[in-house]
Amino acid sequence: MRHHEQSGREPTSAGNGPAGRRVLNLVLAIAVICGAVAAGRLWDAGSRADRELAVHRHQVRATTTGRAEEPPAAVRLGATPRSVAPAVWEYPDHVRRSGTVPVPPQTPQGRTVTVWVDDSGAPARPPGGTAERVLTTLAGGITAAGAVTASGAGVLFLVRRHAEGRRLAAWEREWEQVEPVWSGRLRRGSGPGPGDE
Repeated sequence: MRHHEQSGREPTSAGNGPAGRRVLNLVLAIAVICGAVAAGRLWDAGSRADRELAVHRHQVRATTTGRAEEPPAAVRLGATPRSVAPAVWEYPDHVRRSGTVPVPPQTPQGRTVTVWVDDSGAPARPPGGTAERVLTTLAGGITAAGAVTASGAGVLFLVRRHAEGRRLAAWEREWEQVEPVWSGRLRRGSGPGPGDE
């Protein structure tokens, strides 16, 4: 109680006051830095993967052998529903291939379309684009920053809780000393002395 009486205000526990705000700001700064580093690494890895994939992806001209069909309901729930049609193409040179390829809606039979194939000539997804890589990078950076922030907040909470427990225990010990004097009651375990009666 001496500290309280001398300063005229309650002592602050960890997490309160200027020191607590500085620690919180430090945690947030570290979270932003970690998020930026994670985003940078994801961007580099995505760029490298897209470059490596682009080497094994090839655009070829295909001719549809049937009308475009609407995609099944399960496919339509995806990000970009595409119609599909049977088609023929050549890849590698002079090797005739056939299969179902994505086409614009209502593409008629006999239409020439551009499709992506892999090194063996099978239909394949195109190399990743910048927009896809930006979304992946942002999601990864935000996730990393959020994880660091949550971890830091958890540590601050535990430190604050521990400090609060110690502060309350100290106040309890001080109150045991002050309360009997303040209330005029005798302390526990101290009975009237031999000359008090």
